[in-house]
Amino acid sequence: MARRLLGADSATVFNVQEPEEEAASQDAGSPHASVGSPLDGQKEYKVSSCEQRLISEIEYRLERSPVEESGEEVPCGDASVESGVAPFFEMKLKHFKIFEGMPVTFTCRVAGNPKPKTYWFKDGKQISPKNDHYSIRSDPDGTCSLHTAASTLDDDGNYTIMASSPQGRVSCTGRLMVQAVNQRGRSPRSPAGQPHGRRSRSRSRDSADEGEPIQERFFRPHFLQAPGDLTVQEGRLCRMDCKVSGLPTPDLSWLLDGKPIRQDSTHKMLVRENGVHSLIIEPVTARDAGIYTCVATNRAGHNSFSLELVVAAKEAYKAPVFLEKLQNTGVADGYPVRLECRVSGVPPPQIFWKKENESLTHSTDRVSLHQDNYGYVCLLIQGATKDDAGWYTVSAKNEAGIVSCTARLDVYTQWQQPPPSTKPKRVRPSASRYAALSDQGLDIRAAFQPEASPSHLMLSPGLVESEDL
Repeated sequence: MARRLLGADSATVFNVQEPEEEAASQDAGSPHASVGSPLDGQKEYKVSSCEQRLISEIEYRLERSPVEESGEEVPCGDASVESGVAPFFEMKLKHFKIFEGMPVTFTCRVAGNPKPKTYWFKDGKQISPKNDHYSIRSDPDGTCSLHTAASTLDDDGNYTIMASSPQGRVSCTGRLMVQAVNQRGRSPRSPAGQPHGRRSRSRSRDSADEGEPIQERFFRPHFLQAPGDLTVQEGRLCRMDCKVSGLPTPDLSWLLDGKPIRQDSTHKMLVRENGVHSLIIEPVTARDAGIYTCVATNRAGHNSFSLELVVAAKEAYKAPVFLEKLQNTGVADGYPVRLECRVSGVPPPQIFWKKENESLTHSTDRVSLHQDNYGYVCLLIQGATKDDAGWYTVSAKNEAGIVSCTARLDVYTQWQQPPPSTKPKRVRPSASRYAALSDQGLDIRAAFQPEASPSHLMLSPGLVESEDL
């Protein structure tokens, strides 16, 4: 996590000594001579503010998270809890920068009453004592160390030791930066007990004899972040981000199918403050498809990565069109009603409903909006009322255009039964069979049954002429 977020070029290196000074500063008699010793290439350095924030976040979370008790964690000692003292560090971990393949040792001294147990973590993940890559040691005087004999690029990260006791928890973190080795080689390590050979400072670094060991001063470019293959739609923006380390700072160049890419109105090459390099293409065209190669070069060598950009054909846009429009509709009060239409377009259009000048944006328990994958659009009203009557407009919109249609909804009052006290008038039938009306309307049965007796057409005292209605 730390390697992805923090580049090796974000650290400031301090106390880098010349080979003569390094040899003079050795202390072979120290029990921890390997810590910071020029024999193993360890250099102490100061972390950046960004790295320090990450370290503080890791420590904050670890001190509040459970740890795995394997039964093999060895406390620094046992002590009475009568005068309990929370754990604290008499000597904290340091930050180191090394070459890959070199050994490294993190050392600290912890105290407290009772003696706390210690746990080691890398980038917030607990390191098991059974891990063969690391050697964990705890001395009776409270000195704790973590050692690895041959560092790899995967060892780059933040190493945290947490001391825990019933009185509380405390942690400190050391940053390890592992630098890739120049493939042309660097000076071999001197055998144990033999000092480094001295070289004249006036001699050019690049003019050494072929067989003479060379003290490495430059670091070959190494990509910490690189994109994979991309597929971008024609006309859109394409962005390729990468991050590279190296000393001196590498120069980057981009190639498309082996040909250099020049900056122009559609191709931009940017470098952000955090060291991320970007190639931005906007808009992407079919000519931009191909194999992209990014080459980082400095005095120590070069490195590169490649990816394939596939440009998808731009979709042919079609403005919305109504295949079936809304129809004027009438419904009795209290009955359900559907206002339906069908629309097509590429890409599928967005649908908007309005009643008079009021937008209908969401469904309710009584009024709901529906749309399917075949272009059918529907507004459903359950139990229409007089308030639902009016003009309804549906609009369909996409990138190619917009279209609308409008229809009228009328809501009628249901036929009401007359009061029982009012005597209904009956119509005297005429010669036409269609004139046989009852109090509820046309008497179909009486009008269309040829076998019916004509006696029902006789006048009675309760009948009136149809002209009197």
